[in-house]
Amino acid sequence: MSNTQQAIIAGGCFWCTEAVFRDVVGVSEVESGYIGGSVENPTYKQVCSGTTGHAEGIRVTFDPEVISYAEMLDVFLGTHDPTQLNRQGNDVGTQYRSAIFPLDDNQRAEAEAAIARANEDHGGKVVTTIEEPTTWYPAEDYHQEYWDNEGQRNPYCQATIPPKLLKLRKSFQNKVKQGA
Repeated sequence: MSNTQQAIIAGGCFWCTEAVFRDVVGVSEVESGYIGGSVENPTYKQVCSGTTGHAEGIRVTFDPEVISYAEMLDVFLGTHDPTQLNRQGNDVGTQYRSAIFPLDDNQRAEAEAAIARANEDHGGKVVTTIEEPTTWYPAEDYHQEYWDNEGQRNPYCQATIPPKLLKLRKSFQNKVKQGA
């Protein structure tokens, strides 16, 4: 078995990005959490206030022999709107920013290349940032696997997540887990 790697990304509501990446081939774990802020051990309520500096993000554990970091970033940038500054749809604030948190120099170079590719598709309007990976704080337990556990009964999730999953299946057919 090969070694796994991790990617940390933020693309709006973590329930939405988690739901997408749980269906991506080569992904063994997706954890929702908070990154990029200044408050230690922030709560969901604190992060939602927009005062901590954290983004709602996901930490993805994946097998680079099945899906590369570059491909992960292409899925990320292709399943949310990387041209919206500090928002995704109705979620507004810096906690919903589009950001990549590379964990080493190779990931940083891949992040720069992925943003350049996305800019070609979006007319140079991508606002996704590349940020230093600060301390990762896992979100509260009820946020983990939210779509599978609670989200399908949540009207916000019902309106927001299925279009992202459809985009994944349409644009990245060869990156979707069988049966997903």
